[in-house]
Amino acid sequence: MRGVNLMANIKQENVARVIDFLEQNKNRDGEVSLTDVMHLAEVMSGSMHDFLSTVQPTVTEELKLIAKEITRMKEEICQLRANDMTGNKIPDAGRELDAIVEATEEATNTIMEAAEDIMGADTSDTEAYQELVSNKMISIFEACTFQDITGQRISKVVTTLNYIDERVSSFIEHLRIPEDLDAELQESDEERRKRELILHGPQHDGEGVSQDDIDSMLMGAQADIDKLFD
Repeated sequence: MRGVNLMANIKQENVARVIDFLEQNKNRDGEVSLTDVMHLAEVMSGSMHDFLSTVQPTVTEELKLIAKEITRMKEEICQLRANDMTGNKIPDAGRELDAIVEATEEATNTIMEAAEDIMGADTSDTEAYQELVSNKMISIFEACTFQDITGQRISKVVTTLNYIDERVSSFIEHLRIPEDLDAELQESDEERRKRELILHGPQHDGEGVSQDDIDSMLMGAQADIDKLFD
């Protein structure tokens, strides 16, 4: 408010100077000399000097604040370490997940093959059968050790996700973005299909449809079918 009043006073002073000059020279019968032009230029220059002298500190302060904010934003962007995320951490996490899938698949196949060999073995030769079972059980136990390595790999992936979450959350916090400013999410055709067909995949404990609900539904349907043949 103070700045606005000061600007208004300066404008009034500038106008007053020009009016005074015109009043002093209004009876000159239209004759304007070079001296008059120079004097008018001096009056206008003085007015502009006063104006700029008042505006400059305010503009300078605003520019300093803008520069400071830009510098802070650059620091926040650097803290994201986007190149490290896209070049190292995210690809590493992807490779870890691929390795988890491969290890799980390999262990599953080993266990199933061992179980099939045991179930299909000839039990007439007790000694040979016991040796076969013993060897296959060892194979199963060895295959089950995959969960130790898998657990370590999952921990590395979780660490990467936490790292990304911390960096992005800090960046959003420093940007001072309101929580209700999120852009509208565009639903893809695949996402809409999953939502409409309720394809949510494996559910956590306490979520989704329980086995009791499924059994109850099937029992009711079976009762209706049985009535058709009564």
